[in-house]
Amino acid sequence: MMVLLLERVPTGLRGELTRWLLEPRAGVFVGKVSAMVRDRLWDKACTGAKGGAGLMVYTADTEQGFAMRYCGEPARAVVDFEGLALIRTT
Repeated sequence: MMVLLLERVPTGLRGELTRWLLEPRAGVFVGKVSAMVRDRLWDKACTGAKGGAGLMVYTADTEQGFAMRYCGEPARAVVDFEGLALIRTT
């Protein structure tokens, strides 16, 4: 399972991502894809953001049960606090 949050990105990028993921709200994508597809979608989102930002949360074998990645400068950034991923608002 993965959740992808995009801010200030072109609508064309959002349209491309809807081929593989559901978009329940503008800029919020949800789906269950393989790790390879997840990584390729993440690369596509980061390269196509054009000044925007993205945050991805996906299932992983960690203490919290998930991991996070971000690109650009999202309004909420991921902070590592002694091995725990926390969200910081800017």
